[in-house]
Amino acid sequence: MLKNRVKDEMVAAMKGGDKRRLGAIRLLLAAIKQREVDERIELDDTQVLVVLDKMVKQRRDSIEQYEKAGRTELAEQEAFEISLLQEFLPAALSDAEINVLIDQAIVSTGATSIKDMGRVMGKIKPQAQGRADLGEVSVRVKARLSG
Repeated sequence: MLKNRVKDEMVAAMKGGDKRRLGAIRLLLAAIKQREVDERIELDDTQVLVVLDKMVKQRRDSIEQYEKAGRTELAEQEAFEISLLQEFLPAALSDAEINVLIDQAIVSTGATSIKDMGRVMGKIKPQAQGRADLGEVSVRVKARLSG
């Protein structure tokens, strides 16, 4: 399980004395645990990927804000955390692979207009979670269905 891999990395960071890495891993484990407590469930790998995706997105937003405010040291910390979180994400999909997923979803759902976007995204989301920016995929699907 992905959660166990994260815990193993935390132990390795503790043994190695890497405080910066340890702090970032603890943030991830806290986010996972918070979701488990809130929903009273044990997260599987897919749900952990959702947590990872959310954390990466939050950090990208933070980097943007820190850079606007001239706080480069905070932006660098957020970039470090993104790189650490991405270690636990599966390999990113290429543009061609994303296009294939979109094509397959449109064909399998029989989508013909923008009204069918929800069904198409519902088909794509499980396959692209943690491997592509779903906001970007959504923009592509919208363009494909409207044009």
